[in-house]
Amino acid sequence: MTEARPGAAASASLWERDAELTVITEAVDALCDDASPSESGSLLVFSGEAGIGKTALLAETRRIADERGCAVWWARGGETVTSVPFNVVRQLLQPVLLSLMPQEAREYLGDWYEVAGPALGIADPGERQADPQGVCDGLVEVVSRLARREWPLVLIVDDAHWADQETLHWLAACCERLADLRVLLVVALRPGEASGEGARHLDAITAAARRPVSTLSALTPEATAGLTRATVGAHADAPFCREVWAVTGGNPYETVELLAKVQDSRLDPVEASCAELRDLNRSARGNGLVARLEGLGIDATRFAWAAAILGTGITLDLVAELATMRPEEAARCAELLSAARILTAPGVAGRRTDGAELEFVHPLIASAVYRSIPDGLRTAMHGIAARVVTDSGLGAAAASRHLLEVHPDDDEELVEQMREAAREHLAVGAPEAARRCLERALAEPPTPEAHPYVLYELGCATLLTAPATTIDYLQAALALPGLEGDDRVDAVHRLSQALLHNDQLDDAIRTVDEEAARLEPGPSRMRLQAVHYMWESIHAAEEDSPARSRELAELARTCTGRDNSERALLILRGFDAMTHGENAEEVVEVCDRALVNGRLAPGFGWTDTEWGIELLLMLGSAYAYSDRLDRAESLFTEGLRAYESAGWSGGHLSLAHAYVGLAHRRRGRLRDAETSLRESLRLAERVGRGLPLYWSATCGLVDTLLARGHVEEAWSLAERYGFAPPYPSTIVLPDTRSVRGRLLLAVGRTEEAVGELEAAEKACAGRGHNPVLAPWAGDLARALAADDPRRAADLAALARRQAELLGTDTAIGEALRVAAALETGQRAVRLAGQAVAYLEASPCQYEHAAALVEYGIATRSVPELERGLSLAESCGADGLAVRARDALEAVGAP
Repeated sequence: MTEARPGAAASASLWERDAELTVITEAVDALCDDASPSESGSLLVFSGEAGIGKTALLAETRRIADERGCAVWWARGGETVTSVPFNVVRQLLQPVLLSLMPQEAREYLGDWYEVAGPALGIADPGERQADPQGVCDGLVEVVSRLARREWPLVLIVDDAHWADQETLHWLAACCERLADLRVLLVVALRPGEASGEGARHLDAITAAARRPVSTLSALTPEATAGLTRATVGAHADAPFCREVWAVTGGNPYETVELLAKVQDSRLDPVEASCAELRDLNRSARGNGLVARLEGLGIDATRFAWAAAILGTGITLDLVAELATMRPEEAARCAELLSAARILTAPGVAGRRTDGAELEFVHPLIASAVYRSIPDGLRTAMHGIAARVVTDSGLGAAAASRHLLEVHPDDDEELVEQMREAAREHLAVGAPEAARRCLERALAEPPTPEAHPYVLYELGCATLLTAPATTIDYLQAALALPGLEGDDRVDAVHRLSQALLHNDQLDDAIRTVDEEAARLEPGPSRMRLQAVHYMWESIHAAEEDSPARSRELAELARTCTGRDNSERALLILRGFDAMTHGENAEEVVEVCDRALVNGRLAPGFGWTDTEWGIELLLMLGSAYAYSDRLDRAESLFTEGLRAYESAGWSGGHLSLAHAYVGLAHRRRGRLRDAETSLRESLRLAERVGRGLPLYWSATCGLVDTLLARGHVEEAWSLAERYGFAPPYPSTIVLPDTRSVRGRLLLAVGRTEEAVGELEAAEKACAGRGHNPVLAPWAGDLARALAADDPRRAADLAALARRQAELLGTDTAIGEALRVAAALETGQRAVRLAGQAVAYLEASPCQYEHAAALVEYGIATRSVPELERGLSLAESCGADGLAVRARDALEAVGAP
C-alpha cells in the first residue's frame, strides 16, 4: 500500500490510487500515440460511494491529459438538475462550439448543425418536433467531428448517475460507436443511484468498457496515517492517525475535510485530542455542515440556499436576485463560502465553465445545503427562481425545472408556462422533459377549456417514443368536451396511428369509424374516411376485402385530386388495387392522379404529420409492384433523405431504409438491398421488436438473402429475429407467409413449407392477389410438382391468370418460369424462352438473370448461360452465379 505522499500536483484524495492512475496514464498515452494513432476510442469507468475520491481521480486525469497536450472537456451531473435535458452534454460541448463563429460552426457540422444545434443551445430549433433518436445521433456525430478537429480529445463526465436522461442516452450511443470515435471517455458514477431509463443507459455505458469497471475502495489505516502526517505534520502520533481512520471510515473526502478542520482549529494531532475528532467530522456533512454554514451568518446561508436552488448556471447576478441581495453583499457572501470550502470558483475542480459561474466544492455539499432548506421555503424559492430565470431571458424550458417543484394551485399562468416549456423541449428533441412539464400542468390542474388540449399535447409529445402512453392520453383527451374541429380530427388520426404502431389495428379502425360517424359530410369526414380505408388496406386479415375494395373504388372514381383528402383516397385505391392484382396500368393511372405535376402535394411531405408516413409508403409500394420501379425508388429515396436531413433516426428512418431496400430488391441490386435492410433492422431494434416496422425489415432482409443464395444466413437471421408465426396484423411487403415458405423450401423443410404456403393461399381465398407481392402460388406449385402434379399444374395456371390480370412483364415472366419448371422437353424450352422475353423487358434484373440461367440450362446454350452469369454477378446473386458456372462446366464451356 502507498504510504508516501503523492506528488505535489496530485490531490490528497489520490492516496492508494496507483492502479487507477496507471490505467489512466496508459489510456491517455494510447490516445496521444502519434506513431500508431488509434482510430477507435476508449472508455474508462470509475465507480464508488460518495466521497470515495472519484472527482479527485478525474481531476488528476485532466492534469495528466493536459500535460500531454490533450483537449480536455469536463462536465458533471447534479442531483437537483437531473430533469434539465441535455444539461451535461451542453457542459461538455457547448463551450468549444460557442468559441467558433456561427457560420464556422454551421459549416463544420454540416447537416447535423440543424439537428443537434438546438439541443446544444447554439441554434434555434425548427418548426417541427425533433426526433429524439435523430438528435442523439446528431450529438454523436458532433463529437466525431470535434474529435477530428481537437485531437487528442478527452471527455470527462463526473457524477454520471445524476446526468439527465438525454445525456445518458447520448453517452450510451457514444459508447456503442467508440470504434468510430477517436476520444478517451472517462466516466465516474455512484452505483445504485439511477433508476428506470437512466439505469438502463448506465448499464449500457459500463458494459461498453473494455477494461473492468474500477470500483474505488476506502483508504487503509496505513494510507490514512500517511495522509494525516503529510497534512498536519509528521509529529501526528499513531493513536491520532488511527482515530482519523476510524472516524471517517477511510472515506477520502471526509478524511481531507476532517484534516482541514484539524488545521483550522489548531488541534494538536496527538492521542489526547482524539475525542474531538468526531465533533469536527460531523461538521463536514449533513447537519454538521448545515451548522457550519449557519455559523457564517444568515446572508451567507441565504446565498448558499439560492445557489443550491439554481443548481446549474450559478452566476453571482442570478444568486443575488434570487436571494434578494445587493451585488456587493452577494460578492462578500461568495468569498465567505469559498473560504469555508462550500462554494468555489470554476477551475478548481477542473470543470470548463464561464468564469462568472460558481459551483459547490463537492456534490455532497450541494445536496446537504439543498436538503437543509425548509420545505415550504424551498418550494417558494423554486417559484421565485422560475421568475428570475424567465426574466433573465433563458426561456420557459429553463424555468420549467423550478416550476416542477411548485405545489399545484389552480394557476392558469403556470399551466401555460409548462405548455410553452413542453413545446421548447419537443423542438430540441427532449420528449421526456416535455412529458414531465405537461403532466405537471395536468396536476395544477388546467381549466376545463385547456384540459383536453393539455392531454392532446401529451399524446403528441410521446407519439415518437411511446405509442402505449400516447394512446392513454389521446383517449382521455377525446373523452373530454372541448377538443373540436381540426384538432379533434388530428387527435383521432394520431390515436389511430399509435394504435396501429402498437399492433392494435382493429382498435385503430374502430376509433376512426366512430369519429367519422359523428361528423357531417365535408373535408374532415373525408379525411377520416381516408384514414379508415388506409388502415383497412394494410389489415392482413381483410375479411370484408371485396366489399371494401368496391366501396373504395366507387369513392375514388369521383375524386379528381383537388385536395389532400381526395389525393389520399386515390393513393389508397391504387394500393388496394395493386395488392389485389388488378391491372397495373390502371393502378398507376390512379396513383398519378394523386400527384401534382408528378410530385407530392404540399402537406404530403415525408415529415408532414397530418397524414403520416403510411400513405406515402403505400403510394411507393403501388408503383413498386406495378413495375414502375423508377417512381418507387425516387419516392422512397426522397423519404430517406428527408428523414436524414431532419434528423429523424427512429421508426420513420427504419421504414425509409426498409422501403429503399425493397426498391433495390425489386431492381435486382441485391447487395444494396441487403445494406439498406440491415440498417433498417438495426434502427428497428432500437425502437422495439414485434412492431410492424420490425417485420418489414426482417422479412425484406430474409427475402433478399434468399435471392442472393445465402440460405444459411437467411435461416440464422430468421431464427434470431423471430421471423415465424404469429405474424403481425398489418400487411408486410413482401408477403410474410410467402417468404417464410420459400425459406423453408430452401432449407429442405418441404412439409412445413407447404403448410406455410397453403396458409398464404387461404389468406387470399375469394379475391385476387398480386403474384409478385405474394408469390406463394408459384413456390407451392414447385413444392408439389413431384407428389401432386395435377394440383401443381392448377396452381401454375392460377399464377398465370393472376399475372395476366396484373399485366406486368415481371408477373407474366415469373408465371412462365413456374410453368416451365413443371414441364419437360420442348414445351419447357418454349415456356422458358417466353419467360426470358418478358423479363428482359422488366425492370427486375434478378428475375431476368434467373430466367436466362434456366433457359440456358434447358437449351444447353453457352451464350445464354454466360449472359445469365454476368447478370447474376452484377446483381449479387451468388447462388444463381454458382448454378450458372456449374451449368457452363457441364456443357463443356471454356
